[in-house]
Amino acid sequence: MRKYTFILFSLVLLVALTACDNGKKEASGDQIKNKSVEEISIKVTDASGQSLSFDKVPDSIATLSSGDLDILLSLGANVTGRPTVSGEVAKDLKTIAEIGNPHQPNFEKIAEIHPSVLIAGKSFKQHAANIEKQGTKVIFTEANSIDDIQNSIRLYGTLLQKETEAEKVNLKISKRVEGMKAEVASPVKALLVYGAPGTYLAALPNSLSGDLLEKAGGENIAADFPKEDSYPQYASLSVEKIIERNPQVVMLITHGDPNAVKDAFEKEMKKNAAWKNLDAVKNGNVVVLPSNLFGTNPGTKVVEALEVMKESLSKVK
Repeated sequence: MRKYTFILFSLVLLVALTACDNGKKEASGDQIKNKSVEEISIKVTDASGQSLSFDKVPDSIATLSSGDLDILLSLGANVTGRPTVSGEVAKDLKTIAEIGNPHQPNFEKIAEIHPSVLIAGKSFKQHAANIEKQGTKVIFTEANSIDDIQNSIRLYGTLLQKETEAEKVNLKISKRVEGMKAEVASPVKALLVYGAPGTYLAALPNSLSGDLLEKAGGENIAADFPKEDSYPQYASLSVEKIIERNPQVVMLITHGDPNAVKDAFEKEMKKNAAWKNLDAVKNGNVVVLPSNLFGTNPGTKVVEALEVMKESLSKVK
């Protein structure tokens, strides 16, 4: 009798232990499941202050900015739409559909490729509702400083779940910015002119080129010029103030043909004889900055832009 009682007790104990074990496995499974849901819940806040949530890494992204394109590709994003640019296009970009530029988006092409996410500047906000109706989320960015570009890198790192890779890129940028501070001697007085034939504006410190100038050791003589209402990072040229402050170097920034812009600007200067008395003009320090680094957001190449700016300042006689 004792034998059967012992066997019965053992069976009951075994069933109890098995049930307990199964309960642990189920709980563990729930925890893993809940953890997985939490891990793929992605939340970002863009440059406009808009908060967006994603339940997975976007499977297709389009952008109207060359700089954002550069950052996205460096982080391994699946980019299905890129800005339309003039001139030669890198071989690895030719397979990506062109979707226009920030000033002239190709809405038909954007609808055709139907990306999960479209990245654009804040000026695109007026078109966002139509894009979002098609099921595409719009993320707004800006690039008026090195910090802005680093914020974009950080945002895309979160969006793509590549935070570590993004921080490595940002660390490289931060180290160079810090290192350059120690290399700057006396500031060089500079005038940054953004232009196209017939239209010239002075770049202010709150523009990307203005931020690069300051970090590379330049002094922006137009820092207190009244900003344009439509373009708050720029101001109208005040010839009187420019002559009074006498810049040591004039730097030209353009989206178009750099030589054509330089020729046109030199003709503009000849119309006012006072320009000839500037130290920058007398010493031949009128330079055109590379359009791929200064005419648009350079993305991860912002370090190259900083180096070019520093080199241009160091050549001032």
